Amino acid sequence: MNISASLNVFRLITNPSLCLPHATIPTFNQLPVPISKAFPASEKGHRPDIRAIVLDKDNCFARPKENVVYEVYHDKFQALKAAYPHSRLLIVSNSAGTNSDPGHADAALLERNTGIPVLRHSTKKPGCGHEILSYFRNIPEAGVTEPGQITIVGDRLFTDVLMANMMGSWSVWVRDGVVEEKGLFTAMEKRLAGYLLKKGYSPPTPSSQFEG
Repeated sequence: MNISASLNVFRLITNPSLCLPHATIPTFNQLPVPISKAFPASEKGHRPDIRAIVLDKDNCFARPKENVVYEVYHDKFQALKAAYPHSRLLIVSNSAGTNSDPGHADAALLERNTGIPVLRHSTKKPGCGHEILSYFRNIPEAGVTEPGQITIVGDRLFTDVLMANMMGSWSVWVRDGVVEEKGLFTAMEKRLAGYLLKKGYSPPTPSSQFEG
């Protein structure tokens, strides 16, 4: 059970915009590189200065419960690694790297298969934003000096997107994923997002400074 999601979803009662993404793509293959192209330019033609990417795993770039890049997304994954090398990419999963991953064996396997670090985190998304920010604070070569320089890419509105907005970062929602999910919770997420957008809600503006 994801206690973090269960608790943090109540934030939507007072601030429903927290579940809205800044950009939406059907699948991982439509992720623009550089990722700043996913977001609208300012009046002066400037796009966000995105320096680091956080990737969800399950049903984002991998099939659920698999620790390898889905073969159809191989070229896109390699292009992303080339554009954001070394410490500028981080995988944050609610399976691999959590306390549900005995000995973090899945995290180690995922790192070997992708060549990308996997965050070890005690709190599941959306509650591990502070652990992500701490990770980038401690890696100067990533060049991240504020949350608004990070983009979260994932398939869940109540975990990935909610976490991005709580952090003050940008979000890209992978709407359809690798496989179609027909669960009640997923359907509820999509219906709520559609309703809020029709009512004129919009996602929060990313933050320009670290807190704490």
